[in-house]
Formats: sequence, structure tokens, C-alpha cells
Amino acid sequence: MSSILSKKESERRDFVLEGNIWKVVLSISFPLAIYNAFNHLFSVLDTLMASQISSEVVSAVAYLSQIKTMFAAIGTGLAVSGGIIVARCYGAGDIKKAKKYVNTLFVMAIGIALILLITIVPFTKPILRFANTPKELIDVGSQYFAIEIIVIVSMFINNIYIAVEKAKGNTKAILYLNLMVIIIKLVLTAMFIYVFHWGITAMAVATLLSHSLLTAIAVGDMLRADNIFKLAIKDVNLSWAFISPIIILATPIFFERFAFSFGKVIVNSMSASYGVMVVGALGISNHIAGVITGLGNGFQDGESSIISQNMGNKNYKRAIDGFQKTLIINITIAIIGFILTSVFMDHIIGLFAKGDFQFAQEIKNIFRYERYALITLAISTTVMGLLYGLGYTRLALVLNFMRLFVFRIPSLYLLQKFTSLGSESVGLAMMISNGLVGVTAAIVGFIVIRNLKKTEGEQAYLNF
Repeated sequence: MSSILSKKESERRDFVLEGNIWKVVLSISFPLAIYNAFNHLFSVLDTLMASQISSEVVSAVAYLSQIKTMFAAIGTGLAVSGGIIVARCYGAGDIKKAKKYVNTLFVMAIGIALILLITIVPFTKPILRFANTPKELIDVGSQYFAIEIIVIVSMFINNIYIAVEKAKGNTKAILYLNLMVIIIKLVLTAMFIYVFHWGITAMAVATLLSHSLLTAIAVGDMLRADNIFKLAIKDVNLSWAFISPIIILATPIFFERFAFSFGKVIVNSMSASYGVMVVGALGISNHIAGVITGLGNGFQDGESSIISQNMGNKNYKRAIDGFQKTLIINITIAIIGFILTSVFMDHIIGLFAKGDFQFAQEIKNIFRYERYALITLAISTTVMGLLYGLGYTRLALVLNFMRLFVFRIPSLYLLQKFTSLGSESVGLAMMISNGLVGVTAAIVGFIVIRNLKKTEGEQAYLNF
């Protein structure tokens, strides 16, 4: 295999499989965590710029983004499942098989993205009405939504490319490329809003341009002659026997992400009963918490890759160790995040409210409750990384389904129906659902690890 991999790639693979586990977790996951944190931070800045237009635009972006994410879930499922399989093959040393999976994934991603583009863009307004989008938000954001759907083509390709690089442990490249995307998007958005005074549609154009640049870089890199996963038609295998492992793993991930976003659309719709301003306030509260949880999600991404590679090499105890180290890091981040957001809550909220006392109060009504579940979210995030790494995508689907459809939506409904709390009900529902899913995830994680130790991982390893 040393004749196939470059010296740097071979050293990186050996490091993931044999190096000090603390160093591996920090080296692989930290760049992803930094990217996720910056991504959420720039999303916050994006929302701040949207607030310069109007609070209605903030609500439209928050509402429509979740609908877009429902459709983008297909590509996410494909990228996550493909990344798991490529990492397994890479860890096992089967580079030729990994290359075939990489090429097949790219073809599948492009094909599915084009189908979505053709079937969704011409029917933007009917889809938004079907999603129970308030009329005022459709009027403001239908063009924005159409362009965001076009962005999905680039996102599908980019997600596969990032999944492949992550499977190789090349997370620093992912950090640099994604930072480039979000910085370009931020600069373009600022120019469109502050210089040209354009509206919400220009924000979507900025997203399209920045993601398209990453697509061009990704395709160029994958066509390089010295790339071990160089794109080539001869390495594409669309037979059911070959793609079925991808689909079997991707389907639960797709339904998980789709259902989660669909559930958020329902929550947004229920929140709108208090006025569209509350939808925007919920979005901002999620953004503030997202800067903290984004760090945890980055460590989750690195964790799943580390576990997948080590499971591929049958290093079962090392895979468990990677989970345990990640859990310690994520809980530490959550505790620090809780303290900081509690101390500076009013200052942070003031950045978004722009002197609008009512809007500030609505944000605070939600976030002061949502922040309490940061620690339980850290636990569920880490357990999800373990499940992805082991290939237990159906179990991950169940956990996220419970989070919204068992814990959040029913609790919000009961609070709305039987209390007079107003918009505080939204914050309480967030706290209840995120808290209960953390407890449930802890139980699931304990059982999975116990079984993994009992069987020494043999039953957990999926042979692809």
C-alpha cells in the first residue's frame, strides 16, 4: 500500500491508527471544530447583516433555511455514509475499493442534485405554501429560496469532497477551504447589503458564488493525476451490489436530517403563532447556542472518522478510546460555553436587537432556557459521532427523531395549550427536548459501548 499512498498520506493514516489518541483526536477534530465554530459565528454575522434590512428578513432566512436543509439532507446522507465507507476501506488498506466508492459517490451526488434542481425550483411558491410558510415570508423570500436550492448542486459536490478528505484525515485542508468559503460569502454579503443596499436575494447570490468557488477547487483537485482518488469514469460502479452499502447507510441519515429539519419547520410554524418576530428570535437563539454546539459538532465529525478508520483496521478498543476522549472535550466546551453565554447574554442579544426592546426580549425569552441544555447536547453529539463511526445510522435516526417528534413538538404543544407563557414556551421546549435527548443518548452510548467491549467489536464491524 505504501506504493499507492504518498508519504504524507501514509504517515497520516498510521498516525490515526497508532498515534497517541489524545493527539489524534485534537489533530483530526480540532480543525473541524474551528471551522464549525467559525461557520456558526459567520452565520451570526450574516444574521446581523440581515437584521439591517428588517426583522422580517431575519425571520424569512431562519424559516426558509430549514426548508432548504430538508432537501439538502439527501446530499448530507450521501456524504456521511460515503465518508464512513471510504474511511473503513482506507483504514483497512483497500485503496482501490475506496477509489471506486469515491468516484461512484461523485456521480450519485451530481445526478441527485440535478434532479432536485429540476423538480423544486419551478415550484418554489407551492412548496413554501405546503410547508405552511407565513404569506409575508413567502413574499419576502421566495426568490431567495429558489437561489438557495440552486446552491444545493454545489453543496452536494462539496460535501462529498469534504467527506473524502475527512476520511483520509486531511482535516486541515477542510478547515482552510471552508474558511475561504465563509469569508468570501461574508464579504460579498456585506458588500451587497451595506454598499449596494440590495435585499435578501443578494444574500443567496453571495452563498451561490462562494460555494461555486469551492466546487471548482474540489473538482480541480479530484482531477489531479497524483490524487489517489482521481476521478475517472472507469472507476464508477453503479451496480446495486456496490452502491447498496451506501444507500443502506445513507437512508437513515437522510431521514434523520430531513425529519430534523422538517421538525424545525413545524416548530417555526408553531412559534409563528406568537408572531413572525418570534421565529426570528428562535433563529437567533439557535445561532448563539450554535457557536458552542458547532465546536462539539466539529469534534463529532472528527470522532466518527477516527472510529471508522480504526474499526476498519479492527482496533476496537482504540475506537472506544476515541469516543471517550471526545466526550471529555465536548463536555468541557459546553461548560465553558454555558458560563460565557450566561455572563454576556444581554450584550450578545443586544447586538441583534439593534435597540428594539421587544425583539431583544423575545430572544432572551428563548435563549435563557435553551442555554441550560448545552451540556446534555454535548453528550448526545458525542454519542451520535460514535454511532456514525460504527455505522449505526438507524439508531442515530431514532435519537434525532425522538429529539423533535417525541420531546420537542409535544412539549411545545402542551405548553402552548395549557399555559399562558407566550414565547417563553419555545425556549422551554428547546430546553426540555435537548435535555431529554442527552439523557437518552447517554443510555444508548452506555449500552453500545458495553456490547462493543463484550464482543471485542466483532459484531459491530460492518464488512463492506
